Amino acid sequence: MLLYHTIPVTPFQQNCSLVWCDQTQEAALVDPGGEVERLKAAVAERRLKLVALWLTHAHIDHAGGTGTLARELGLPIIGPHPGDQFWIDGLARQSKMFGFPLAEPFTPTRWLADGDAVQLGQSTLAVRHCPGHTPGHVVFHSAEARRCFVGDVLFAGSIGRTDFPGGDHATLIASITERLWPMGDETIFVPGHGPESSFGDERRSNPFVAGT
Repeated sequence: MLLYHTIPVTPFQQNCSLVWCDQTQEAALVDPGGEVERLKAAVAERRLKLVALWLTHAHIDHAGGTGTLARELGLPIIGPHPGDQFWIDGLARQSKMFGFPLAEPFTPTRWLADGDAVQLGQSTLAVRHCPGHTPGHVVFHSAEARRCFVGDVLFAGSIGRTDFPGGDHATLIASITERLWPMGDETIFVPGHGPESSFGDERRSNPFVAGT
């Protein structure tokens, strides 16, 4: 079974998720945006074997610690979709703009596309390309755990911003309704910021997507 623990990092309180297979103890960090020592401590505390870094997209609060962790621990960087290459190229500029520690540059070991899968021990997660917040945004869905790690596509009561370069509101709404909703109302999602919710709750009450 897939287990996870969410760790808010950076001044933006970005939800970095430590996910692992409870049979093999193999783990990945979803969106290691910063506070690298805290993230390493969370892995060590649970005696997990960190094997990969997974990125939903390349905004600084989601990707800022990725290069450092990959270099220090020799880890592969999985994701996002190639549409976010320009955000990766601009990480140093993003660091200065938002007052973050300078992000180390990196190149993803493996880009992701819609329909791909990622593996942790006995657990497989499906990858869906969900552009709109950024062009290369992806989400990670565990059908067995009924969980989806959605980055900044959807929040409890809100949706991702679309006023950044490469953002598009209509595209984001399509990603939510065509890619997320079919995962099922009972699916709990872990957003990039704030509390968890379910797709069913958001379909009923989220003012941006209710009734879609």
